[in-house]
Amino acid sequence: MKDSREMILGENSRQTPWLGVLLAIAALQLTGCVVGPKYHPPVVQAPAAYKEVGGWKPAQPNDQNLGGSWWTIFNDPQLNALEDQINVGNQNLKAAEAQFRQARATLRYSRADYYPTVTAAPSATRTRVSANRPPPNSIFNGITENDYVLPFDVSYQADVWGRVRKTVESNRELAQASAADLATVNLSMHADLAVDYFQARSLDAEEQLLNSTVKEYEQALELNESRFQGGIASEVEVEQAKTQLQTTRAQAIDVGVLRAQFEHAVAILIGKPPAEFSLPALPLTVPPPHVPISVPSELLERRPDIAAAERRVASANAQIGVAKSAYYPTISLGASGGFESSAITTLLNGPSGLWSIGLSAVGTVFDVGRRRALNDQARAAYDFQVAAYRENVLTGFQQVEDNLAAVRILENEATVQDEAVAAAQRSLDLSVTRYKGGVTSYLEVITAQSAALTDEVTAVNILGRRMANTVLLIQALGGGWDRSSLPERPECCGKLASAAP
Repeated sequence: MKDSREMILGENSRQTPWLGVLLAIAALQLTGCVVGPKYHPPVVQAPAAYKEVGGWKPAQPNDQNLGGSWWTIFNDPQLNALEDQINVGNQNLKAAEAQFRQARATLRYSRADYYPTVTAAPSATRTRVSANRPPPNSIFNGITENDYVLPFDVSYQADVWGRVRKTVESNRELAQASAADLATVNLSMHADLAVDYFQARSLDAEEQLLNSTVKEYEQALELNESRFQGGIASEVEVEQAKTQLQTTRAQAIDVGVLRAQFEHAVAILIGKPPAEFSLPALPLTVPPPHVPISVPSELLERRPDIAAAERRVASANAQIGVAKSAYYPTISLGASGGFESSAITTLLNGPSGLWSIGLSAVGTVFDVGRRRALNDQARAAYDFQVAAYRENVLTGFQQVEDNLAAVRILENEATVQDEAVAAAQRSLDLSVTRYKGGVTSYLEVITAQSAALTDEVTAVNILGRRMANTVLLIQALGGGWDRSSLPERPECCGKLASAAP
């Protein structure tokens, strides 16, 4: 019975220092406080409505939600198939995803400071002492001994003033900003592909128009050659018709330069070498769809770049608390324990145990203003991020206004241009009739042909610009992204936040 009590007392005596360490940690954490300002999102003034919205139909609750796959609003299967490849092969998106994982790992690294660090350094040595070592005739001279040590060290810096908590908070907000950056890159890559795709289709329509015009000019040349052979027309008119034909052929060939460049750009966006990708010709014919527009205040929740800027403001605010904690002493706890014996068989026995425990506090007494400089630096960094955030918001409003104006004005221009195309065609028909009747020269026909072709090419280009600006408007509105997509705890594993479904 006595032996049992001694064993229990021995176990309790060995557990006492570790229990003391845990109690000291808990006491310091509970009695500590978090220094630094409380975060409040910067105030920005959002207008009640967009200036350029004009007669634009406002968004209704039953309007089609753009969602992550906003490009499906164009009802273009070829575009949908290309956009789906962005998430698989785009290298800029992969780079942004890697940066998010890097920020998440940094956050997990800082969270480790919540817990003690435990190290172990086992060793085994065999030592022989010289027989002639002073003092002479010592009982330790000439002996050989073994030393087996199994030590454990515990070190912990108590987060009394919230330095660790503020650092974790700052890194968590930076990770959220990185997740928003990922969504921004995702939106940008999808928008770039849609713009390049519609530009290529617009060039397909222009090339189709020029090729059909070439056929008409070939017929006109044949007519002039027949009239010349019949003595009705002069050779000058034949050469004029030939000049018109060859000039238009050259224009049709020249379209291929830009068309090839847009095709190559699409290939790079989906992660393929241009040599392994071909974009089938598909002339653009349909007008762009209607895009529902919400109130400007919602833009703050819909654009990932604005969300990223706001999260960096929050991170900078937390860094002020980190800098302020330097004014307070650093309290550290240390403990060590383990076993040491001259024989491996008795290493883990009770009498071989050893331990020590201690607490220290280190405070800076005089640093020639270093801590004040760090605080000033942190506050300046916060002010910088606030200004950058507000500028980002203003830029967002500008981009929406720019593209609203472009879409609205181009729509009106397209209506007027269609009338110009119709008028030019009527003028051309009249000039051809007058020429065939011998009332006028072929120069009048050539002038009418040039005007008609110019108006038709302009109409095609306006349609291409309307499609591109509609894509840019969707991008300026956030592409269906929502702030709720940001991970609340980015240190945890799971699906990365992006604009993609």
